Amino acid sequence: MDRVECVVVGAGVVGLAIARALAMAGREVVILEAEDAIGTHTSSRNSEVIHAGIYYPRGSLKAASCVAGRQLLYRYCETHGVPHRRCGKLIVATDEGQNAELQSIRSKAHANGVTDVEFVSREQIRAWEPELRCVAALHSPSTGIIDSHALMLAYLGDAESNGAMLALKSPFQDAISTHQGFVLRVEKSEPIQTRILINSAGLRAPSVAGRVEGCPKESIPRELYAKGNYYSLARKSPFSRLVYPVPEPGGLGVHVTLDLAGQARFGPDVEWVDRIAYDVDPRRAERFYAAIRRYWPGLPDGALLPGYSGIRPKTAGPGEPAPDFQVQGPRAHGVPGLVNLFGIESPGLTASLALADVVLGELS
Repeated sequence: MDRVECVVVGAGVVGLAIARALAMAGREVVILEAEDAIGTHTSSRNSEVIHAGIYYPRGSLKAASCVAGRQLLYRYCETHGVPHRRCGKLIVATDEGQNAELQSIRSKAHANGVTDVEFVSREQIRAWEPELRCVAALHSPSTGIIDSHALMLAYLGDAESNGAMLALKSPFQDAISTHQGFVLRVEKSEPIQTRILINSAGLRAPSVAGRVEGCPKESIPRELYAKGNYYSLARKSPFSRLVYPVPEPGGLGVHVTLDLAGQARFGPDVEWVDRIAYDVDPRRAERFYAAIRRYWPGLPDGALLPGYSGIRPKTAGPGEPAPDFQVQGPRAHGVPGLVNLFGIESPGLTASLALADVVLGELS
């Protein structure tokens, strides 16, 4: 039986950041990934935005890890050559009734320490984005965009340079508790004995936790999926910044994001699903036109093409309050050496380096 000090289940952006931190701390690490490549689910199927930390409740792990993680991430990108751009974003009200929501968003941002989020004048908005229609807007200059795959490759490179090993096509089956930690069964492979088990399985994290012997069932949240569809703009982008409407239940609304080449894409919407599938229904674009035209009346008919979709790992359902990130260590569930990460949706990419530090803290 192979023996290793630490096993990280899941090679998404957060799992890779954790594996990197463990390896750089001198620990022996194996990363188990069920798919044939890293980051094939939530980590590569998102808006690729570096979030500032605006929307999350003060004192929450989402807020703290996003604000700290954003600062760490910009420095990391600069020192490791990861393509990114601090392009900024506008959060817009399209009618006077939304102004109070903008005020609330600004207050949340400032409470989280994101004090550069401020209102901008209509004259400034027209100068920056002539095709944008709104009655008021907040500007977040520290919001940016990033090449998420390049980031994951950089994390993996750091981890491997410090001795970590990646095992692709290695689905986790279950873990049996022993006096020395855990014996993991991995599909089509020999069992692995480990002292530390990190469950960073993203969409499947609750299922993985349920297959760890001794992990209390009451500590495991529901495994729910909220699909988000994106549509590409079949023309040059009229915007140089990201544009977000005020948030909607379950997400941040159909917003404009840009890739590093300047191509615009719109999304995501919120579609609650019961399986993991990434098809994009062209007919759903019809709902996008009305939402987008509230802030961009000039959107031409037929300009939206099916792009891609992603799925958010949710732990609360439609109409329920959005829960915080959950990083459960032994103090929470009583199983020595086990750390579970649940509900790591947006801003998980931005928060990845900070969340890795939180996991190391749970093991100290």
